[in-house]
Amino acid sequence: MAQWRIGKTRRAKHTETLEQLLDSTLDSVDSAEALVRQTAAEVGFNEDDLHDLGMAVREAMVNAVVHGNRYSLKKKVHLNVQHSVDSISVVITDEGEGFERTTLPDPLAEENLLRQSGRGLLLMEAFVDEFQMKRVPPLGTQVKMVKYLKK
Repeated sequence: MAQWRIGKTRRAKHTETLEQLLDSTLDSVDSAEALVRQTAAEVGFNEDDLHDLGMAVREAMVNAVVHGNRYSLKKKVHLNVQHSVDSISVVITDEGEGFERTTLPDPLAEENLLRQSGRGLLLMEAFVDEFQMKRVPPLGTQVKMVKYLKK
């Protein structure tokens, strides 16, 4: 797995980007979470924010591997991590069929409260400062999450 370090002398507008193509395996979920947490720690995020960001990345990666790519070894998960001195942005894109969020059952509806799954998007939104999800052509779903460093 590629890794990189943050330079100590950079302007506030300067950003660094890492892009990786990951296999559709649960090992990739762990790798992506570890990489994002390491990068966020180097930026200066505190332990609570590292936990939140790690959970959001884990949820997005599991969705990409399990629901999007359905563990297909022919399909990849695209990971893009961009950071500056005060934020980190994570974009995760699968190569699945894609879906519309409006087709999912409401995880907060009484009949869904005891279900074992269905709360991933809700959790991701709760753990980051900005959250976007969209279908991407020709196939796939893309999740973008941004977390800002509290000063």
